[in-house]
Amino acid sequence: MENQLVELRHLASIARNRRTETGIPRVAMVQGAIPEHELAAVYDPMINIILTGSKAMTIGERTMRYDPASYFVMSLDLPAVGEVCPDAVGNPYLAVSLTIDPQMVGMLLADLGHVAPPPCSSGFSVATVTPELLDAWLRMLRLIDNPTDIAALGPAYEREILYRVLQGPHGAMLRDIAMPDTALSRVRLAIHWIRTNFKLPLRVEALAEIAAMSASAFHRHFKAATAMSPLQFQKRIRLLQARMLLIASAQSTAAVAYEVGYESQSQFTREYTRFFGQPPARDVRRVQRELRDGLA
Repeated sequence: MENQLVELRHLASIARNRRTETGIPRVAMVQGAIPEHELAAVYDPMINIILTGSKAMTIGERTMRYDPASYFVMSLDLPAVGEVCPDAVGNPYLAVSLTIDPQMVGMLLADLGHVAPPPCSSGFSVATVTPELLDAWLRMLRLIDNPTDIAALGPAYEREILYRVLQGPHGAMLRDIAMPDTALSRVRLAIHWIRTNFKLPLRVEALAEIAAMSASAFHRHFKAATAMSPLQFQKRIRLLQARMLLIASAQSTAAVAYEVGYESQSQFTREYTRFFGQPPARDVRRVQRELRDGLA
């Protein structure tokens, strides 16, 4: 697989230290030392392949590490904290990702027409990369140098990447987000509500109704899928949104706390400090200083 990785690294070498679009729908890449505040975010469902270096992803109470020997799949919109590292000899972190389109997964499943694997409870995991999966990624990234072929061949290569993942350990996870009556697909409905209404008070019973489950079953499935309780999920969405507002605007900590749904500034400050490691004002000054240094 080393020859495949060498070519993939060459094709992705134009990536910058932020999300870099490739011109291929849903395919992006990134390279180098990514600012910490950009790695703390709500991530879209994706398939992520590391070409150089390694990455740690912390989602709820779980942390997973992966490198060019493995790949990562996230099937739900999840708040996470990432950390990237160069390889052992100092080559910068380099990775490519495909944002998952559940509709395309559903069309592929309909075409396959075979018996589905057992249901999956988790919404994210890591698996060992295969030569077949790297081959599919090679065909996809070669389109960067042949943009006139993207419209005709991009969808075929995207289906092949999805197919390879469906055939691997993540197959059930990928399949379940495209099926209407699985626990993961129902959890997705609740996640969408929380993301859209994160400022509002959260009632687990109301979320359970959205997911068409009992309150106890919903709480169990939500925690299994996200490694968080619904309340923890909402708090992290609020805190990530608050950090973005504090960095981008001149609003006070109190104003931002109330804007994202907190009724108590002191509670907001405590939870912000616990999540980001520093009180809001100090954390924002640090991030803004890093942004200025990066532009210098």
